[in-house]
Amino acid sequence: MSLSRRIKCLLPVQIFIVYVFFGSGLIVNLLQFISFLLVRPFNLKLYRKINYLLAYSFWSTLTFLGQYWSGTDVHIYLDKESFKHINKEHFICIMNHKYDIDWLIGWIVCQRIGILGGSKIIGKSSLRFVPLIGWCWVFTESIFIDRKWETDKQKLKEGLDKNLAVYPDDYFFNVLMFCEGTRFTKIKHEESMKIARAKGLPELKHHLLPRTKGFSIIARGAQDRVGAIYDLNVGIVDKDGVKADMNTIRKGIPLKGEIFIRRIPMSQVPTEEEESAKFIHKFYQEKDEIYDVFAKNGTFESLGVQKYQLAKNYYDLFITVFWAILLGVPALYWLCKFVINASLLMNSVLFIIIFSMNYLAEALIGISKIDKGSKYGLNGTNKQEVEHKKE
Repeated sequence: MSLSRRIKCLLPVQIFIVYVFFGSGLIVNLLQFISFLLVRPFNLKLYRKINYLLAYSFWSTLTFLGQYWSGTDVHIYLDKESFKHINKEHFICIMNHKYDIDWLIGWIVCQRIGILGGSKIIGKSSLRFVPLIGWCWVFTESIFIDRKWETDKQKLKEGLDKNLAVYPDDYFFNVLMFCEGTRFTKIKHEESMKIARAKGLPELKHHLLPRTKGFSIIARGAQDRVGAIYDLNVGIVDKDGVKADMNTIRKGIPLKGEIFIRRIPMSQVPTEEEESAKFIHKFYQEKDEIYDVFAKNGTFESLGVQKYQLAKNYYDLFITVFWAILLGVPALYWLCKFVINASLLMNSVLFIIIFSMNYLAEALIGISKIDKGSKYGLNGTNKQEVEHKKE
């Protein structure tokens, strides 16, 4: 292990990283809350501009960890014509969900092309209560669903309508959705393929069956208002058995990611429920074939599509340094003063609080782990299974 990596793994260094993340997140959440109370009721466009920038300043601490702290790099594969549109339109992202940090690989690309502040999700309702990250998603108007079709169909429609209404010019958003409904695991895959066989649907090797009804609503709502659907196929190169998760990133261990991207104009996406269901099933069969190339070769290169090495723009580095100085200098001054003047008991309490921050970070990281994912889609009793109609 190199000296720099040893230093990055030191507990005080790890605690400082966590402190900067939590401190910047709390400040951003507070400013978002203030803008929600004082700006949103009077000027929705201005509110969205403010929160676009606030979200960018917070998400940048995470892309900094990926790009600079760990040295993780990402290449994308995309045809030249589609590349011209990638940061000039609203779009829906449909991503595979096989890794703990597939979202971070996607965010690094968003950061490099300048659309990180407009990144939103369609996610389960419990995510809105995740400290800092979930709260930021709430203020940036992500769409949260309960996984109950009776209520979700209205939330999906209203959520997209609200985002598209009065959106500021030259600010573009991207909405990430996982049509599989949950992360890929071997057990969930087996259950999903049982349903595929029972319904006469083609079996997939690397994905779960997509949920068609939610996609149909999004497709209808996005017509003539959103530029395209972007199919993101994320692959992370297996290197010496290193696990692709946030703990690896925190320790400064570099990973290599690739994303194969397809752009499908919304004009080519059917809106009628039965036809859109057929479309998304075919879409996932194609995704499966694309990812299978990566699974066999460790790269998407053989697909013969233009490869782009997106240049770093260093904004997330500058922003994180700003947060580190803003939060770190007064904290270190106060800490030294407190240690010198406080009693042994109070010093003990302080250090317990400081060290507990690391465990809190572990708890947040645990939310992103595959083995901590939801049980959605397991056991044939899930009500959503009725969505997998034979087509």
